[in-house]
Amino acid sequence: VQLQASGGGLVQAGGSLRLSCAASGNIRSFNAMAWYRQAPGKQRERVAILSTVGTTVYADSVKGRFTISRDNTWNTLYLQMSSLKAEDTAVYYCNAVDANSAYWGRGTQVTVSS
Repeated sequence: VQLQASGGGLVQAGGSLRLSCAASGNIRSFNAMAWYRQAPGKQRERVAILSTVGTTVYADSVKGRFTISRDNTWNTLYLQMSSLKAEDTAVYYCNAVDANSAYWGRGTQVTVSS
């Protein structure tokens, strides 16, 4: 399984970005896919998770501002981020889990200027 996140960049506070995660390999085995982020000096935290049955869970800090979604084949996972705040600045990582393992892609940097 390979995961490749993209779409990060520099945006002003209040702006929007859409992250994408391209998945390849045995994606049919996934139980869920998620986005995590890690800010400097902080622990990695889960931002949003989407299960294969359609359940979504968001961190309280992003509820109402971020939306996780996927394409029909699970080849691509998205994170639509709106009303961005300076505290959303972090490296964002794509994650997938199956019955045996958790998979991580390289992160993409999101920087929100205030």
